[in-house]
Amino acid sequence: MEIFEATEDNYGGVIVNMKKEEPMDSHKFHTMMMASISNRRQMGKKGVWIKLPIELAHLVEAAVKEGFWYHHAEATYVMLVYWIPETPNTLPANASHRVGIGALVLNNNGRVLVVKEKYGKNTGIWKLPTGVVEEGEDICMAAIREVQEETGIETDFIEILAFRQSHKSFFGKSDLFFICMLKPLNFTIHKQNAEIEEAQWMAIEEYAAQPKLNQSELSKNIAKICLAKKDNQYSGFSPVLTTTGLSAKKCYLYSNK
Repeated sequence: MEIFEATEDNYGGVIVNMKKEEPMDSHKFHTMMMASISNRRQMGKKGVWIKLPIELAHLVEAAVKEGFWYHHAEATYVMLVYWIPETPNTLPANASHRVGIGALVLNNNGRVLVVKEKYGKNTGIWKLPTGVVEEGEDICMAAIREVQEETGIETDFIEILAFRQSHKSFFGKSDLFFICMLKPLNFTIHKQNAEIEEAQWMAIEEYAAQPKLNQSELSKNIAKICLAKKDNQYSGFSPVLTTTGLSAKKCYLYSNK
């Protein structure tokens, strides 16, 4: 009986990568799927992954009815998985964290780059430029990009000052937020009109003294770190370009000098 071609995964299972260029009706898909599971069970495989492009979304129901569940979804596909053995599932869960950055940009006069947002819970308060790290993007590069996008200020990355972890945040995921220090390379602000109401250079003491900012214990502690850094009484973690183990991929190690 015809089965799906598959590649090995890293967990004793196989991955079926469905092609959008190969249309398939639900009946044929169901028949091949059950034959494929039977074949992989005989081979001693633990799991079967099916990656369905959005063009084949009509096949999801057939898979779910036979015991597949959603592992994760992206803009162009959904990943389904089936656990074969009658033992506890040991497949890795989907990504558990979102990563964000906040950028402390200080000029030579001890003034900090701050913005007011047009939307969200932080309206009406001067805050550091913030943003979310994109897939495949390093924290240091994300900080540089976000500052440039929100304010037009080009920067060099200096170091990570601190980070916090919280849970049950964006879509129920945990959240990592890194406070980064950057050095400005220009000083004329060109704010992003879509999301930023105002942007300016502000005395860091004035930024740290905002009553609304000090209502948050976390924001108050971040402001204290920023003040200490301005007075050279705090040291963070600088990026060192290195490579990973076996794959030798380029990556950054953030360490204290």
